[in-house]
Amino acid sequence: MPSQVDLLLINPNNRKRIYQSLASELTAIEPPIWAGLMATFMRQKGYSVQILDACADNLEPAEIAEQVAAIEPLLVAIVVYGHQPSASTQVMAGGSAVCSAVKKQIPSQKMIIVGGHVAALPERSLREEDTDFIASGEGLYTLSDLITTLKTAQPDYSQVRGLWYFEGSEVCSNAGAPLVQDLDSELPGIAWDLLPMEKYRAHNWHCFDGSSRHPYAALYTTLGCPFRCSFCCIQAPFKEGEALLGQTGNSYRYWSLDHVIQEIDILVNQYGVRNLKIADEMFVLNAKHVLGICDRIIERGYDLNIWAYARVDTVQEQMLDTLKRAGVNWLALGIEAASDRVRDNVHKEIGQTDIYKTIRKIRNAGINVIGNYIFGLPEDNFESMQATLDLALELNCEFANFYSTMAYPGSQLYNLALRKGWELPSSWAGYSQHAFESLPLRTQYLSAAQVLVFRDNAFQSYFSSPHYLKMINEKFGKGTVQHIKKMAAHKLERKISKGTHH
Repeated sequence: MPSQVDLLLINPNNRKRIYQSLASELTAIEPPIWAGLMATFMRQKGYSVQILDACADNLEPAEIAEQVAAIEPLLVAIVVYGHQPSASTQVMAGGSAVCSAVKKQIPSQKMIIVGGHVAALPERSLREEDTDFIASGEGLYTLSDLITTLKTAQPDYSQVRGLWYFEGSEVCSNAGAPLVQDLDSELPGIAWDLLPMEKYRAHNWHCFDGSSRHPYAALYTTLGCPFRCSFCCIQAPFKEGEALLGQTGNSYRYWSLDHVIQEIDILVNQYGVRNLKIADEMFVLNAKHVLGICDRIIERGYDLNIWAYARVDTVQEQMLDTLKRAGVNWLALGIEAASDRVRDNVHKEIGQTDIYKTIRKIRNAGINVIGNYIFGLPEDNFESMQATLDLALELNCEFANFYSTMAYPGSQLYNLALRKGWELPSSWAGYSQHAFESLPLRTQYLSAAQVLVFRDNAFQSYFSSPHYLKMINEKFGKGTVQHIKKMAAHKLERKISKGTHH
């Protein structure tokens, strides 16, 4: 008889609720990077691990519970991270449903939730969710400590670092867990062999050139971000570990160049991956790191289609040719807003002329730009939001993401909303940009509903713009133009309408 599985990591399924009709064919299906890293970490410690990617397998909560019952793991970990590092809260809706379904079918099953959302709200998560434990930090040492403890005759949870749990009706929390310091030795890659690699697909825009969206993968080359934009909660799971190290600034950790290329080797040679997302919150930052990875890709002659995040003020012209030769065909830039006043208020100090210059440099290198814009930042009014849309139309990037401001738990904006008594979503799905329940943060001057209506109209304006469609036709052809028109035909249903929330 096979021995018991120590740890079952679950990536919850919430795509339809988060993306509505966009989930069927437009959005990416991404490998759960954090679940893959956690699996590797635990295997290194000698534990047996499985991953259930309910998102890729499109499983309902009851189906997930049936699989848990069949596997009978010592511990189930619900991993709550989203496509973007700072969007784990919307995944919590799916995670919550899984917890309830598993506890209903197998009341004795031990469960923990790990991820950015619960790290920001550990006590509330423990009280509200059908789970035994919450990890208050990164989660890696918490998982290994907890399984070691569960294997004893009389588990003493007080020794598990970074753990929140109940003793009777009393909430208990332990001293924090440290951050993993040596990524190469303790987190040497993602457990790709535990994932359904054939089911992942790239975003629609990633393959505007008509290439296949399968296979697809995503990986980190760094963890964390040195910047402190107030709308971002990327550092929430790292704060506890940073405090233990005595760090006052944000942590930013690197895998070695040799390690990163070994991961890419595996993806290309074992899984045939061409479409690749570098998921780092900020990839184009340290020239030595970025160019070292690119040089190794170029040396191998890989034909990759890569996208990554950059900042307007970190893109150096001398990097761009090498990025392009390595296969970086898309860079996503956080432009956020047209108004200096609005940007500066959220600690995103970049100049307007820098935006134009950087985009021109990137495109001159043959790299496409995804412009990311946010409507409804605290200082936004109708005039400043219109200026942001006008800027987007003028820049005419190959793709654009239009976001409404969300006060994600763990961000400075969340604390601002609490201080001001501004309404927050009543459900975790309400933090999703595309969900029916979506409820953005109100501004000093506008209601949440006014922001959301403007955002949805801005999306339609951009993707039906003759100027934009002409550029797309010239660059990618008529087929891509037709695809964009089909994409823009998806109208998101929204719970709130103009004037409902103030």
